[in-house]
Amino acid sequence: MSFRFFENRDCEYYPCHKAERINCLFCFCPLYDRGGCGGNYRMIKTESGAVKDCSDCILPHSEGGYEYIMKKLNKQKGVSRMSEHLSTEQVKALDKQYYMNTFGDRIPVSFIEGNGIELRSAEGDVYKDFFAGIAVSALGHNYQRLTRELQDQVGRLLHTSSVYYVENQAKLAQMLVENSCADRAFFCSTGAEANEGAVKLAKKYQVEKGRPEKIEFITLNKSFHGRTLATVAATGQPKYQAPYAPLIEKFIHVDINDIDGLRAAVGDRTAGIMIELIQGESGVHPVTQEFAEEARRLCDEYDIAFIVDEVQTGIGRCGKLFAHELYGVKPDIFTMAKGLGGGVPIGAFCANDKFASAFKPGDHGTTFGGNPLSTRAGLVVLDELLNHGVLENAAKVGEYMGKELNKLKEDCGEIAEVRGAGLMRGVEFKCTIAKDIGNKLLKKKILVGVVGDSVLRIVPPLIVTEQDVDILINAIKEVL
Repeated sequence: MSFRFFENRDCEYYPCHKAERINCLFCFCPLYDRGGCGGNYRMIKTESGAVKDCSDCILPHSEGGYEYIMKKLNKQKGVSRMSEHLSTEQVKALDKQYYMNTFGDRIPVSFIEGNGIELRSAEGDVYKDFFAGIAVSALGHNYQRLTRELQDQVGRLLHTSSVYYVENQAKLAQMLVENSCADRAFFCSTGAEANEGAVKLAKKYQVEKGRPEKIEFITLNKSFHGRTLATVAATGQPKYQAPYAPLIEKFIHVDINDIDGLRAAVGDRTAGIMIELIQGESGVHPVTQEFAEEARRLCDEYDIAFIVDEVQTGIGRCGKLFAHELYGVKPDIFTMAKGLGGGVPIGAFCANDKFASAFKPGDHGTTFGGNPLSTRAGLVVLDELLNHGVLENAAKVGEYMGKELNKLKEDCGEIAEVRGAGLMRGVEFKCTIAKDIGNKLLKKKILVGVVGDSVLRIVPPLIVTEQDVDILINAIKEVL
């Protein structure tokens, strides 16, 4: 008999010898996990444990059996095997013809698989990923435990809605509350939803207090809080707002670290202050300790919500589970998304009881938020961070990366400033060369983010090593 194998790298027996996996369903039969096998196998023993053998299966697993099975899976005409990928140019052509032109011309590469901090393109080139899908892939790519547990969840249950109780949802809420200053959590699908939910909760608190006129929020210039109409209004960047003027929400913008401006902006109609402690989208700009503390004090004085947007800074990105821990301030409401699902879409906002109690049944909701799949991802990510060394690695390697980037600044006349914390770093150049540097790094198969004309944004997976950082530093040296 001859076979064509699926190489299942997440199998508990991998890597195995060919003799041990001649009929191993985990590597061979695509029907096994799809319920088409019917259990027509028997157990055999190997040196590495028990594997399942197809020798008693009623389906033809000898010559031609693979094609027979694939035909059963691909009943509709024109369905191709998942292993067949389009070239980058083919994907680009489809995108230009069918996808809304919101991204313009993208970076000309299409990725088909990844492992650790590496990505492989459709053309077979391997790239080192120091961008992590805009700080999303906290555990890197094809992290074995996350892959395995998501596969298990897909085979069990994807979605039921929050009409019913959801075990993973309740467990993830518990884990977030027990490891933060929050008392309650709510799940959604994106960071923009999380931020809009936070604003909604802060406004509802004022309504419950008999102060419905408090409808204004203070945010910072150069901030970024999302793409919905409300969060675009919150975003302190006119380029994102202009297409939608007049905006529906009242947001007052002050400059980052302008304490006097912040004090002057708070008034009788203010419902909350919402800030990113480290602004990511505008080039990695941290607020000062004094500014963060004054924002907290003003919210206490005026009985308004102190909202911290942790969509990018949270989930270990800055060396702590949340960036507000670095500042020693406790927000009333804080939001998260990006890294929480390790690539699976999930967002959340958490609040203390004082503000969370403002929501009553029916005040807020979601269809997809907190479903079994996304919260299973969140449980794995948080457990890996908190109990399996990923958070410690992010802090350790983040400190190392900061030191090495600052050494590079001292050795290189082109760098004006290195900013950020942990594994969230911005490198600003004295001249407008960031796009050129980013393109040269791309040619060296190094992925980083480019902000405007003068800043590189470096946000690698939290599993990155010091050796990986050395590769990045040397690559930047070479292109400079």
